Amino acid sequence: MLKAFISQPAKLLIIGADSQIGYFLNLAAQADAFYIPVPFSDAELDINDRQALEQRLDEVQPDYVINTSGYNDVDQAERDPDECYRRNTKAVETLAACCAARDIAVLHLSSDYVFDGHYASGYAESDEAKPLGVYGDSKWRGEEALRQQLERHLILRVSWVFSPVGDNYMQRALRQARQQDVIDAADDRRGCPTSAADIARVIIAMLKQVHNGADVWGTYHYCGAEVTSRYGFSEAVLAAAGQFEEFRAQEIRAVTSKDYGTDTERPASSVLVCKKLLNAFGIRQIPWRHELISVVKTLYQPVAEQDAQP
Repeated sequence: MLKAFISQPAKLLIIGADSQIGYFLNLAAQADAFYIPVPFSDAELDINDRQALEQRLDEVQPDYVINTSGYNDVDQAERDPDECYRRNTKAVETLAACCAARDIAVLHLSSDYVFDGHYASGYAESDEAKPLGVYGDSKWRGEEALRQQLERHLILRVSWVFSPVGDNYMQRALRQARQQDVIDAADDRRGCPTSAADIARVIIAMLKQVHNGADVWGTYHYCGAEVTSRYGFSEAVLAAAGQFEEFRAQEIRAVTSKDYGTDTERPASSVLVCKKLLNAFGIRQIPWRHELISVVKTLYQPVAEQDAQP
């Protein structure tokens, strides 16, 4: 029985495989005999193109579609709302309709920005969504489109994602530390940093359980363990990277979000409560500080290997 089961692994169609989470999800699935990943970058598959999406679904015939694609520039979303809604709402509507017609389950990535950030204690899945701006509203509407059209869905809200690939807060902090004597970091925004590789781990574990018959469809939260501020995270990033590189910046200055000179309002608290995920799947949070050390080592590994050459 075990041999027969393993010989038929679950096929995953990964949308946005060039995103932070998509990249690590593809790696994790490749390393797990339970899965056959079929990745597509945004350039290879635009899910707003219904004909192209339907063609890929019919060719691959996946057991699950994982959507890690999306529009994530919060400031630009206010200036170009049409594009933001096109990618975060309309695209999910199209994906949900196409998958519903083929009875294909979908796991969709969403964001803490569906909340207004006023709850310092953190947000549970049952809390009311109150997005502050275009980006958060577009993510919320995308969630709703998926819920309304597809019963077999999983929505995973994540926050403060960092990784050694792509553009993220960790990478920006490192660039600023190389270029400036002093870098600013907000001390009035709280959240739980979460590595993209850790999110990939969670997705892999969730899908194994639903593939084995667990009836746990719905919306879930996941983030790294331990609440910090942007200032605290910046300190941790530079401390970890400082073992491999000497930075120009000699000071991290604590400022308020308003000091950044952007009119885009962001949630003051991005803390997500993850008890529902633990109760339904038995998946525990991993401390983000441990993940940060691993990410920083990966980031500097090519340089370290080059220095070690005779």
